[in-house]
Amino acid sequence: MKWLLYLTALCVIFSFTLVAQWIQTNGPYGGYVQALAINSSGHIFAGTYYGGVYPSDGVFRSTNNGSSWTLINTGLTYPYIRSLVINGSDHIFAGTSGGGVFRSTDNGESWTSTDTGLTSTDVHSLVINASGHIYAGTFGGGIFRSTDNGANWTQINTGLTYPDVRSLAINASGHIFAGTFGGGVFRSTDNGANWTEINTGLTYPNIGSLAVNASGYIFAGTFDGVFRSTDNGANWTSINTGLTYPFVQSLAINVSGHIFAGTDGSGVIRSTDNGLNWAPINAGLMNFSVGSIAIIASGHIFVGTGGSGVFRSTDNGSNWVNMVLPNSIVLSLAINASGHIYAGTFGGGIFRSTDNGLNWVPINIGLTNYFVYALAINTSDYIFAGTPGGGVFRSINNGESWTSINRGLTSTNVNSLVINASGQIFAGTIDGGVSRSTDNGANWTQINTGLTYTDVTSLAIGDSGLVFAGTYYGNVFRSTDNGANWTQIKTGLTYTSVGSLAINVRGQIFAGTRGDGMFRSTDNGGSWTSINTGLINTFVNSLVINTSGHIFAGTGDGVFQSTDNGENWTPINTGLTNTSVQSLAINVSGYIFAGTGGGGVFCNLQSTTSVQEISSEIPASYTLAQNYPNPFNPTTEIRYQMPEARWVTLKVYNMLGQEVATLIDKFQEAGYKSITFDAINLSSGLYFYRLQASASNGSTFSNVKKMIVTK
Repeated sequence: MKWLLYLTALCVIFSFTLVAQWIQTNGPYGGYVQALAINSSGHIFAGTYYGGVYPSDGVFRSTNNGSSWTLINTGLTYPYIRSLVINGSDHIFAGTSGGGVFRSTDNGESWTSTDTGLTSTDVHSLVINASGHIYAGTFGGGIFRSTDNGANWTQINTGLTYPDVRSLAINASGHIFAGTFGGGVFRSTDNGANWTEINTGLTYPNIGSLAVNASGYIFAGTFDGVFRSTDNGANWTSINTGLTYPFVQSLAINVSGHIFAGTDGSGVIRSTDNGLNWAPINAGLMNFSVGSIAIIASGHIFVGTGGSGVFRSTDNGSNWVNMVLPNSIVLSLAINASGHIYAGTFGGGIFRSTDNGLNWVPINIGLTNYFVYALAINTSDYIFAGTPGGGVFRSINNGESWTSINRGLTSTNVNSLVINASGQIFAGTIDGGVSRSTDNGANWTQINTGLTYTDVTSLAIGDSGLVFAGTYYGNVFRSTDNGANWTQIKTGLTYTSVGSLAINVRGQIFAGTRGDGMFRSTDNGGSWTSINTGLINTFVNSLVINTSGHIFAGTGDGVFQSTDNGENWTPINTGLTNTSVQSLAINVSGYIFAGTGGGGVFCNLQSTTSVQEISSEIPASYTLAQNYPNPFNPTTEIRYQMPEARWVTLKVYNMLGQEVATLIDKFQEAGYKSITFDAINLSSGLYFYRLQASASNGSTFSNVKKMIVTK
């Protein structure tokens, strides 16, 4: 069983057909959590939503205090959750953005739309009073009430002059308080039949959250901090001492009367003296955008963040631990020489896997911006991370810690990073064009001569000082002098927004656009040709090319592969349950990893490097044949045979014993094998190739042969 799990972790199956099968790796973890609710059994429900852009939104459930989560969306046809509430019968109600209200009577196993009479379907808030009446605050439609468990709804807006209701709360007397966007707070003392504006002293009208303590004090979280009313809303006082960031999105109060404020920018702020003073409590909280808070009977606090999923505190907020909610948005991927995978996420920072995706750990010490749009690794295994607003961060210790390296970087909105053969780093930015560092990121110089569009979304490095920059609505620019000067190259390029670039071993350039699919240039960008046959989604987010020249395009409809230089495309999405592919990377063994918008990372189940079966017969012994032709330029065939199924490595070394290529590193069935080696990137000279395979008697078969590259 352990061996089987190991094979699964390494994304291997025993066949060598066209790559087509995917499995989801165990992370990384994240999620844009807008709502939290806890039932009488302590089960936690997390509602996620990111604008409806990414799949895998919806409701997640944890039955073990947040240690693990299950997506529970059966019947939830609008899985974009703004609010959650649970009644005395443990029926769950989910307010969605665009789909109205859904109800589950079986602990989330199935959902039913309950929208009769609900004329506005953008439901931002839900509360239930002591009689079981449900109130829904909507954006644009005001407030609706249901007195029959959600079966029917009635609009109750008399006196409610602002229809955008963001938050609702009910006190012990049954008075209802509604926080609006633009109109402050309204109160109803007659079950919602009539509403009165109560804003005396409330200097900011945008109310993001409301909470009522045991003494009946009302707290309002606004874009200008927290306000408190001690007289049922008649008067309000600003209570912001120590509240360093005023944008309060969520509020919760525990049984001790301690108030917790979730902010969009400074994490969780706590007051232990009824709001008179506040202090940040963020130890272990790696995402400071907190949109929801819930507290269970034991006093454990759960907060939902904007991109990093759910965090739990068992010590009143002094320390936080990430609870693994598996719907992270992975915007960037990179793999180092040791095969370690790095995933840059939307709001969750950077995660690392050292076992091909079996396990992921957050590596964010020193990383002050958790939105990682670009990753690049140099030959010294230094990792560079590009962020929007935080510029570039560097790690020289495998991601254990990060340092901001922005000296001379005129724009800190970094969308793309590439490194050339000399180790020079190029950063593509929004508004700032391209910057280059020749000293490992210590200093940056803006290099925009001729670059008339400075929103750079993608970069690629060619031979002999060639650099290509894809821009947002400016087509592609080319530099022939390592970035000193730029020329726009758009002949035949019919779409101006270029989100991804890749170059094959022949120097041909491939451009993925955001709306018109793929283009190819065979003359260094002088002219472009549309190559979209079979590509059903023309919004291309990412491109990678393997050692066989096969091209992989990540789109909003999954991954497409071309084995004929882009002439034709085939979807390869079996097992890819999240098809919003934001990023792609290939390791040295040819396995491809796909970062998705809401589903973490997927790995294909077989290498993209072709190993052919020469015969179905089983050989009697291990053998490594001499490559043919030899000498060769640039390709040669290597044959070998295996009498039993074993883990196999086939690597190429130069005369100094340095590894220059890994052709095979995976489990293989017995048989006669053949693989083509392309030495296009190697210089002329003598090389060695070594085959290793573990035998059943515990010994290891190993054989080395010489090959000569002539150019």
